[in-house]
Amino acid sequence: MENQLTTHRKKVIHVVQHLAPGGLETLTLDLLRLAKPSDQVLIVSLEGTKQQAIKNWPRLEPFQNQIVFLNKAPGVQFNIILKLIKAFQGVQPDVVHTHHIGPLLYAGYAARVTGVPTRIHTEHDAWHLNNSKRRRLQALALKAAQPTLVADATRVYNQLRCAFSYKNIITIKNGVDCEKFQPMSKDHARANLNLPTDKHIIGCAGRLEHVKGQDQLIKALTLLPENMVVALAGSGSKRNQLEQLTRRLHLSDRVIFLGLVEDMTTFYGALDTFCLPSRHEGLPLSTLEAQACNIPTVAMDVGAVDETLCPVSGTLVKNGSITGLASALLEKQHQDSSSPRTYVLENFDIVKMVASYNDISEGAYV
Repeated sequence: MENQLTTHRKKVIHVVQHLAPGGLETLTLDLLRLAKPSDQVLIVSLEGTKQQAIKNWPRLEPFQNQIVFLNKAPGVQFNIILKLIKAFQGVQPDVVHTHHIGPLLYAGYAARVTGVPTRIHTEHDAWHLNNSKRRRLQALALKAAQPTLVADATRVYNQLRCAFSYKNIITIKNGVDCEKFQPMSKDHARANLNLPTDKHIIGCAGRLEHVKGQDQLIKALTLLPENMVVALAGSGSKRNQLEQLTRRLHLSDRVIFLGLVEDMTTFYGALDTFCLPSRHEGLPLSTLEAQACNIPTVAMDVGAVDETLCPVSGTLVKNGSITGLASALLEKQHQDSSSPRTYVLENFDIVKMVASYNDISEGAYV
């Protein structure tokens, strides 16, 4: 009986580059949170410190005993591989799951050297593989670690197939917690966030960085009626530039900077339309979260964004088209849409995603 019990108790270590607010990191946290109660799960962040990470992202606090930080310095640090080898020898994990190329280089190799039986690497986007140097580096890392390579979208799967002659590739699409992200009272949500009740609110969630394209949404707002405003959830290095842009375009009273929002369900619930104006994406979570809350969504056609949008209520816009973005957002103001939540429930429920990753560690894809 004791042997049977230990057979089902797994030790799982997820390795990320930097545990800070973001789609990949949120997904990793969900994999920890929704793991089987019998499993022991840790997240290792190569960069940063626990104290700073919790300060920047309070959501980490309940999991502080399950997160480890290596405070890696910039550049190549071979001592990190040695640290990971020592850690894996001590913990003896059953599964090491890396996310993106840095963790694959360090932890993927360390996991293979120490004989970790199940090695998984998830590729959350593949646009970086257009760079030949990075492509060669990742090919070497895959050869060294020999993980099950997971694409989080069909488009990413196809890109990986083109980039690498690697046999063990499967697709497990990202999922969101449909129990957490549910429709709610718009009036209640707006009151909680101190947002106007008499405006059509377009919401955008993500790091305030060039790649996320908030500047494109702000420019599109100049082409929209006065009753339409933008609410931005997130922090980042471009906040000052974005605030300057709103002043220059005389939009200061129509663009609301909320900073980092902990209760994202309330944020989505306050919206009339969600917008993802990104310049690059893998398979984003924010469009799925918004639609799980029954919010119709407009997004730039980049990466695998098209796979996330409800085919009835969602609208894709040509990448970089400000006028196209404005037109699609204006159309949403007058559109009676079907339930995008149904689409997410059927295709992107996180329970199915977690089950698929469990299947790998139990040999279903061998």
